[in-house]
Amino acid sequence: MDIKVKLEDKIKGLPDSPGVYVMFDKDGHVLYVGKAKVLKNRVKQYFYLTSNKTEKVSLMMSHVDDFRYIITESETDALSLENNLIKKYNPPYNILLKDDKQYPYLRLFIKDKFPRLEITRKVKKDNTKYFGPIMGSAKDYLNLIRDIFPIVACKHDFEKLPKNHRPCLNYHIGRCSAPCKGYISEQDYAKTIKKLVDFLNGDDKYVVDMLKQKMATASENMEYEKALLAKNQLELLAKLRETRVVNLTKIVDYDVFHIGADGKNTVVTYMGIRKGKILSCENYPVIDVSLNEAQAMSSFLTQYYANNNVEVKEVLVGIMPENNLAIEEFLSQSAGKKVVVTCPQRGTKKQLVDMAYNNAVDYLEKNRITDDKHYMTSIGACEQLQQMLGLKRLPRRMECFDISNVQGVDKVASMVVFINGQKQTKLYRRFKIKTVEGANDFASMAEVVGRRLAKIGDEQFGEKPDLIVIDGGLGQLGYAKEQLDKSGHDIEIISLAERFEEVFTPQSKQSVLLPRRSFALNLLINIRDEAHRFAITYFRNLHTKNALKSELQKIEGIGEKRQKQLFKIFKNIEQIQNATVEQLVSEGGLSQKVAQNVYDYFHA
Repeated sequence: MDIKVKLEDKIKGLPDSPGVYVMFDKDGHVLYVGKAKVLKNRVKQYFYLTSNKTEKVSLMMSHVDDFRYIITESETDALSLENNLIKKYNPPYNILLKDDKQYPYLRLFIKDKFPRLEITRKVKKDNTKYFGPIMGSAKDYLNLIRDIFPIVACKHDFEKLPKNHRPCLNYHIGRCSAPCKGYISEQDYAKTIKKLVDFLNGDDKYVVDMLKQKMATASENMEYEKALLAKNQLELLAKLRETRVVNLTKIVDYDVFHIGADGKNTVVTYMGIRKGKILSCENYPVIDVSLNEAQAMSSFLTQYYANNNVEVKEVLVGIMPENNLAIEEFLSQSAGKKVVVTCPQRGTKKQLVDMAYNNAVDYLEKNRITDDKHYMTSIGACEQLQQMLGLKRLPRRMECFDISNVQGVDKVASMVVFINGQKQTKLYRRFKIKTVEGANDFASMAEVVGRRLAKIGDEQFGEKPDLIVIDGGLGQLGYAKEQLDKSGHDIEIISLAERFEEVFTPQSKQSVLLPRRSFALNLLINIRDEAHRFAITYFRNLHTKNALKSELQKIEGIGEKRQKQLFKIFKNIEQIQNATVEQLVSEGGLSQKVAQNVYDYFHA
């Protein structure tokens, strides 16, 4: 039945209220989550509007079989609900924020009593402050900072340090002020942090003056290595300024966004302006099935600020989001202050959004092939796999199983999950084989698949897969298929044999050879190899741990309880072997006599 006919009454009954709508495929999987000021108008556009539909919108609608909606009190509530549902379902056609390069950032733990600074490539919405991205050498930049600002580098809890604790090497070379020993007050340390934050926000005068003074003093004292180091750091600072900073005429803070699109690919460019200087410029390629750029901008801003703190009072955009007042209310609530969103038409602000647009267009032109490849290695590969194997449904969620053991010892299995062609490491699971004696991979596979199928709907394992992939040939597939039949679940299953990369299905004893360069085969190989890697890693860790247990059992005074205790503290056999008697007593909690037994065993 035509989708328009099937859902005609449902579409007519849509309310004129703000809310969120959810698109489903025929198997009940969420394809897309959207928000609307007027639900009736927005949803009707997807089903009835024929002009101006992009290729991706048309592709998504070819899979849509149903929709549901949730009425909200306001547009702002709809923004929040949309973001929560996207996080929950990870729909394949929603905007997904992933910047083009994982530039490093500096992370300052501002809530700590004595804040420390570290390099990170993941920006989270937490109680820390991020600076960047750093487009030069982040390590050299951090070393420069520590030479000027003697702040904490370690992660010690100063309240729990022993009385005989001594300051580390950083203190002795002038790179830490040793708050661990009370050599600096909390107030004086806070003054150092304030100068550091000013520098990270673009005010480098203090650092430049300090480096020039260091270079001059070192030269006068004929300490030429120190003088050269200061000179190199000044040059590094100059290079960072060239790549990070463009001066504006006013001391202002803005976040700037613009969209570039070519009808197939879309990118959003973000620029961060702090104290009148452009400190960062990042490109975000996005999957976009919005009906217009105003809707896309609204969705992007909602998700961007759900993951990043709102630090500015004004957000500049090249395309005004369709529900601007709701966006402003959403940002203001998040920031705890009034935030406005403006689309400038002239002056310096217009130049900034134009700069963002030029960066977006440049990115599209240079990365069009890369973006197409990303699509074909993700959703495109799933669609190709469905077509080549004649699968009943799009294999949006794929789960692959592998067995690992040596001569039947320490038998384990892995389950890895790919969604929309991309691995989801948080959903990986591992198993110890419980019921199989000896090296029987067939029976082991049956046990693991059966245990997994029994957990469908369980919160720990998540939703039902669209496709199960077995690492192996017809034998492994047959045993796994028996468990699938017993479970009563309607799930398709195949296996991939490694030698010739043959695909086996329950329908035929003859294998299917997918084209060697096809994205579909590459997806299967990737998920199989990932399952194999995950299983082997678990087996090695377990095997090493069991070997260590067996070894520790030979030592007088070490029982099961103390074995667990030593594992918890020292992690592996190498650390136990290298531990001193004092460490085994103070950290491992052993008595002097038992600690000496352990030490003597490994050093006899």
